[in-house]
Amino acid sequence: MKEPARLDKRDKELLQLLQDDFPVEKRPWAVIAKKLGIEEEEVLSRVKRLSSDGIIRKLRTILNAQKLGFCSSTLMAMKVPEGKMEAVVSIVNEYMSVTHNYRREHDYNLWFTVTTCGDKDLGSTVEEIKRRTGIPDSDVLDLATTRVFKVDVRFKFTNSDTEGGESHG
Repeated sequence: MKEPARLDKRDKELLQLLQDDFPVEKRPWAVIAKKLGIEEEEVLSRVKRLSSDGIIRKLRTILNAQKLGFCSSTLMAMKVPEGKMEAVVSIVNEYMSVTHNYRREHDYNLWFTVTTCGDKDLGSTVEEIKRRTGIPDSDVLDLATTRVFKVDVRFKFTNSDTEGGESHG
């Protein structure tokens, strides 16, 4: 079993900034470095290490698809045989349009959302995922979005009272 990653104070501050206050700037890494009081190269080095250690899986924006007005989304649930779970998850994770991918203890044991915008068609994306995973239609639920409930899940990496850091949440 892999040993849990060790995060120092600076790693935690960096993760908090990446999650809560990523700068939309020409040189975001320089802005983050300045906020942390370190060099830009150190920020990049830490991000690369945290990525290679699996702490950071992806860095990307999450847009409110409904507010954009040209996006569609659906919640997918699949019955995935235990022996195929790793392969199916690997395929599903290839899609940038997939978010909130998680496993459940249920007949439908893999759940994820698919959101497409612009020229990308939701239906064809869903069909492509089903075809590539090999999960039969009878074992797939496509639960189209009819009403949105937004839950903002954030991790607390720093505690401004004990670590002297700035609060970003």
